[in-house]
Amino acid sequence: MSINVKIPSPLRGLTGGQAEVPVEAETVDEALKQVSVEFSGFGEKVLDEGGQVRRFINIYVNEDNIKDRDDLGTAIQAGDTISILPSIAGGA
Repeated sequence: MSINVKIPSPLRGLTGGQAEVPVEAETVDEALKQVSVEFSGFGEKVLDEGGQVRRFINIYVNEDNIKDRDDLGTAIQAGDTISILPSIAGGA
């Protein structure tokens, strides 16, 4: 089923500037793996060495944080949107 993965500005250099990447997947895990296969280096920025979402990254399916659902196993349906939101930190 076709869904869109929204790519945040800091990661668009890895996707050739694309703000959205269409994929065919049934879970968040499958979708992120497809983007990782298509765009070298993407997976390392979003997932840690154990294949889990990095702690400073939040991932949403539509309006729901996957941490409140089935994490990477969260099911997706045609027309859903996965949004990747890196945490912002800094300041003086």
